[in-house]
Amino acid sequence: MANKQNNRNRNNNENMTVEEAGRKGGEATSNNHGRGFYEEIGSKGGEATSKNHDHEFYEEIGRKGGEARANQRANNTNGNMTEAGRKGGESRNRRSNDNN
Repeated sequence: MANKQNNRNRNNNENMTVEEAGRKGGEATSNNHGRGFYEEIGSKGGEATSKNHDHEFYEEIGRKGGEARANQRANNTNGNMTEAGRKGGESRNRRSNDNN
């Protein structure tokens, strides 16, 4: 099984795939920077987005998000939202434990 995984992550020249390189880079960045780093780059990204887009842009993405959420709620016949909440709580709990 390990061989299959290795083959999936390597191209024909035995080099890393873009997917593997991205994953490793993300992990390294995460290991080297704390929460403040991500808050700062998120803030910078938000400022750049607000400079490049007008009020209508935010209205449209808000409307689309609201529609998607309403569709999720309407289709919640098998506990999907409960599952999403549970997973979110577990993720938050792991992050909290990692910081202690």
